[in-house]
Amino acid sequence: MSEVMLQQTQVDRVVPKYHEFLERYPSFEALAEARPNEVKKTWYPLGYNIRPLRLHNIACETVARYGGELPNDHEELLSFKGIGRYTAGAIRSFAFNEDAPILDTNVMRVLHRVFVGTGNPKNQKNLLWELSEALIPKGRGYDFNQALMDFGATVCTARDPYCLLCPMKDFCKTYPFEEA
Repeated sequence: MSEVMLQQTQVDRVVPKYHEFLERYPSFEALAEARPNEVKKTWYPLGYNIRPLRLHNIACETVARYGGELPNDHEELLSFKGIGRYTAGAIRSFAFNEDAPILDTNVMRVLHRVFVGTGNPKNQKNLLWELSEALIPKGRGYDFNQALMDFGATVCTARDPYCLLCPMKDFCKTYPFEEA
């Protein structure tokens, strides 16, 4: 759930709401039993108010179809409304500690800059998904994905990346980085 809350929201705003949300809804059953407006109110002021409603729907479906246990199967996760390829990968990687690829904005930027270097990364998503999956060290998906997201957020940033600090600069396709 923290990944859903952190999407395009600052960490310092998310942390207290994350703890409040988990305290109020410690299980899928508790979340499913809550009224949607109550869930939305607990989520406030994080924004993107469709997200708490999607989480509520996912909780209801998890309770109804899976007895309150979220599945870890990729295709089953994709069958939930509101769970796409990134979220399914994040759930499998972070909740189930599986070697599942993810491709958020930071990961896409890092992989594109280091391994591709040209063209628009949004037009190369299939290639970037393949890279994301191929690069995961066996048994280290959680750590690898977390590190890539953090690296993109702190070193290989959207503007003014810290290329001199980059351990991949020797083989990076865009080093030295020049902003377009």
